Amino acid sequence: MSAGNSDNPDHLFREATRDVKPLPAAPVRTARPKPKPRARFTRADRQAVMRESLEPLDPALLETGDEISFRRPGVSEVLLRKLRRGHFKVDAEIDLHGLTSPQARHVLRDFIARALTRDFRCVRVIHGKGLGSGPRGPVLKNVVNVCLRRMEAVVAFGTARPLDGGSGALYVLLSDR
Repeated sequence: MSAGNSDNPDHLFREATRDVKPLPAAPVRTARPKPKPRARFTRADRQAVMRESLEPLDPALLETGDEISFRRPGVSEVLLRKLRRGHFKVDAEIDLHGLTSPQARHVLRDFIARALTRDFRCVRVIHGKGLGSGPRGPVLKNVVNVCLRRMEAVVAFGTARPLDGGSGALYVLLSDR
């Protein structure tokens, strides 16, 4: 090695890499073609959703204010007042937050059926206040209101006390058969 070559960067590099062998070439992978996108909803589904979103809700279901209540014919106003004031021991509760309307209906029916088999008299249903529901208002609150009114086993229901959820929850009084 000559003294002139020791300062030459090209020469130094070649000397440093003289024993290096190239890596074997990696096998070339051919990419599979991406599947064609499929529509999640058909045009008819989208139109049905649009029509439903534009339909006004039944005014009988919407109540002025945040509180809702219901009692069957023959059930006294005094009993409803006691229910709403929390005079009944709550035997069980269910929280419907985050469920879709169909899921909430199904879960609520199952919950009430289980409560009846266990001879529960009063349960709490938490539906939320509907603050994230947008301009249509509280969706789950309306679903629960309609669903409970249709259940013969429900004697009465009313908005819970603030410490139990306020306008985001209901006390539900069940028949004792």
